[in-house]
Formats: sequence, structure tokens, C-alpha cells
Amino acid sequence: MSTTLAKPAEVNRTWYIIDAAGQPLGRVAAKAAHILRGKHKPTFTPNVDCGDFVIVINCDKAVLTGKKLDQKKYYWHTGWIGGLKSISYKDMMADQADRAMMIAVNGMLPSNTLGRNQIKRLKAYKGAEHKHEAQKPVAYTL
Repeated sequence: MSTTLAKPAEVNRTWYIIDAAGQPLGRVAAKAAHILRGKHKPTFTPNVDCGDFVIVINCDKAVLTGKKLDQKKYYWHTGWIGGLKSISYKDMMADQADRAMMIAVNGMLPSNTLGRNQIKRLKAYKGAEHKHEAQKPVAYTL
């Protein structure tokens, strides 16, 4: 039995649009990461970047279940001594909801050059408007 492996030159990329309004943030991020990796295709190959483009709209209307909105924090380090910074998800969802979606999806992608190239194909927007109508995105239902 032979296994079909995708070649980078043979990858056809389509554009998908996901509406995050009323959906849990992690569930939307998991679906976006699934599409970005290309795991929804029958020609998925782990070592080839065969994923598609994803547009996530209404990131500010995504919900966090339980007490995560009040208790969860995002931490990062600036690289300087004593440079540990943090922001609560309540503030992040109010001000930078698209960044919260990017962080969630980036955590679900591999930590190598494939993952760094895949996250570039994610476009996240706070509202319902986006600038990718020319690509004719297909609506993806969760």
C-alpha cells in the first residue's frame, strides 16, 4: 500500500472565514489551527505546509467560559531584567480581541518554521468587516 505525500508546489490554498460571535474562544482557535495546518485535507502531510488561509471575524464577540474572563491572565517577558508583564483577559478582550485570538491559535500550532509560516495565514478582525473580499472566502461553520 502506497502513501500519497503532498509536495509544496502542489498545494492549493483556499480562503475560509470563521465567525467567532457567541462561540468559545478556544473552540474557534482550535478550528482555525486545524485549517491552518491543513488537517482537514485528505492530502495532509505533517512536514509540508499544506494549510489554507483563515479569516476570523467578530473576535470581540467571542466568549470565555467559566471564570476565565476574570481570572485568566496572559504573561510575557520583555527580555529585560524584571520585565515580566501581564494583562488580564478582560482587558485584552475589550481592547485587543484580535490579538487574543492570534495568541490562542499560535499556541495550537507547532513551534517550528512550519508553525511560524502557518500563523502568517491567519487574519483576525475585531468586527465583522474585513478586507479580503477579493479572495472570495468560503464560510466555515463550526
